Amino acid sequence: MTTDAFPPVIAAQINYLLSHSPLSIKIDQMWAGCKYSGLLDRFSLLIPFCLDYIKWDVIYNAQCPLAAPDVIFGPEDENFHPFCVTGDEGDFKLPKNSLSDWNSKDPSGLLTLVHELRDLYMSYQKKRIGEVDDDRLKFEVSTMLSREGIEMYMSSGAEKPEEVKFAVPLLDMNINKMVFGCNWRHQQKIYLQVIFPVGRKYVSVPSAPRLKLVSTPELKVLFPIEDVKLPPWLDGMCMAEYLPNLEETLEGQIMDAVSLIDVRRHFIEALAPVFGRPLEADPVFCRKVTFLAASGVFTFLVHCFLPTQFPKQQPVLMLQSSQVMIFVLSKSTELWIFLYIF
Repeated sequence: MTTDAFPPVIAAQINYLLSHSPLSIKIDQMWAGCKYSGLLDRFSLLIPFCLDYIKWDVIYNAQCPLAAPDVIFGPEDENFHPFCVTGDEGDFKLPKNSLSDWNSKDPSGLLTLVHELRDLYMSYQKKRIGEVDDDRLKFEVSTMLSREGIEMYMSSGAEKPEEVKFAVPLLDMNINKMVFGCNWRHQQKIYLQVIFPVGRKYVSVPSAPRLKLVSTPELKVLFPIEDVKLPPWLDGMCMAEYLPNLEETLEGQIMDAVSLIDVRRHFIEALAPVFGRPLEADPVFCRKVTFLAASGVFTFLVHCFLPTQFPKQQPVLMLQSSQVMIFVLSKSTELWIFLYIF
């Protein structure tokens, strides 16, 4: 979304936030507080948190663009008061924060504010979960305190039971540096999402939590996380017992995925004596290559798409000319051919 309709001071802060934040923050909606001003001055932010997004509305005033913005949190967070501290006599005090030190000329002001609020929101959620009367959850939280980067969120509603979600970062390894020449903007990470139901009564054998692996979207070109089979969660197990085996398995699979880049590269190089120099090729992950080929008077393009698990998984070939496109899919010992005529 373009920010041209915002006052320049506000637009500069929005652009700085979107281009410099290490988080994949998005703008969901933009609107004007006064329809007669001709300027936008408020918007909704989607902020990554615990493998989901929290939605906050940021309210500026186009008539006073130098003033600090207001931030409106979601209806489920009515008890979240980040810049209010209760004094000894029960009164509220406002500690020094990024709003009290607001400088409209500093384009990083909005980024600083959003990140400060997100950190406080993380502490707020941790405090909420710590107050839950559930011995199992208390134990799980106590075993995870030493892990850096773990996030947790408690969800509740009138139509669904309470549950606590954990986002556990896995693998202490820099995947970005393992792939030569990659231009990923954000650090590639893998998380384990663990969802526990909130139980008020003692259960002799607690049910297994819901588990799901989640990765940053860009990692799919190297290592599709949906292909990973999670180890079983045994009765009586806790996260501290489950994670080491999972991380050991993932680390080995990541190393294999990186080594397969060279396998695909050597395969593409081996095609050159047959088809000649490629017209196009993926130089980083070696997932696709295009050659110009001819058979008699028929000249066509050969597109070859290599899966991440090549050569265990077969490649997909597409033959293309100005009139005909043929997909050749190899599956086991069969050959599937699709013909498209323009």
